Amino acid sequence: MRRVIRKVFVSKVFERKVVLVTGACAGIGRALAQRFAQAGARLVLLDLDQAALDSLAQHLRDHHNVEVLALRCDVAEAAVVEAAVALAVEQFGGIDLLINNAGITHRSRFADTDLAVFQRIMQVNYFGALHCTRAALPSLLARRGQIVVLSSLSGFAPMLDRSAYNASKHALHGLFETLRLELAGSGVNVMLVCPGFTATDIRKKALVGDGSVTAQPIPFVGKVNAPQDTAEAIYRAAVRRKRLLIHSNVNWLARLLARLSPRLFERWLVPRLSGVVRR
Repeated sequence: MRRVIRKVFVSKVFERKVVLVTGACAGIGRALAQRFAQAGARLVLLDLDQAALDSLAQHLRDHHNVEVLALRCDVAEAAVVEAAVALAVEQFGGIDLLINNAGITHRSRFADTDLAVFQRIMQVNYFGALHCTRAALPSLLARRGQIVVLSSLSGFAPMLDRSAYNASKHALHGLFETLRLELAGSGVNVMLVCPGFTATDIRKKALVGDGSVTAQPIPFVGKVNAPQDTAEAIYRAAVRRKRLLIHSNVNWLARLLARLSPRLFERWLVPRLSGVVRR
């Protein structure tokens, strides 16, 4: 009986709630949009590709009978984000859950990486989440809502040739762990999500040192999670209003090694996780 009650509870938590997802058209973002649509949420989808947004929005309306507002938005642009959030609040009355999912990566050594690459990755990964959170915070406070931030295992342990990406994820932890403390008692929950390797297109669109898109996608290493599995884990963690979700294909022994013997971890495991062979 308890299992039935719990299942019903999980399925109803986000019914008619307003969920805003950035980077919504592909990978984990798309899977999250579909999962929250299944839960009956009203969706605000932000992405750069308007045609893909329109297609996804129609798919969600047709298959899940939900309300969807799909807006082209570069999260790196504060004024554009503010306008998109204002439109969402005007149409739906507020925002209950903000999912900062938009992100990009690169693969290049620090010494070979143009300053513009560092700036662009921080603009999207860090400032994008900051802009969205600042714009949505008044509504989240009024509705005692929730902020979910897609970080990475690189927020705990670095990957080779990803200095800008790693830095952006560390910055997210610093920002949102501080924000969590400042929001204590407000009713707003902040959850950091650290997925392992997931089958998304981010690796195919990775930048290289000069800012162009890689011609050789970053290889997967070991077991790879499906975006749908990651989205399901995030959904269930959001229902429970968790503070941290590590959904990783890198087992707990590797994470323990990173903390107890960082030198051995860096020498032995980091190159393998990064898909890099050093000679």
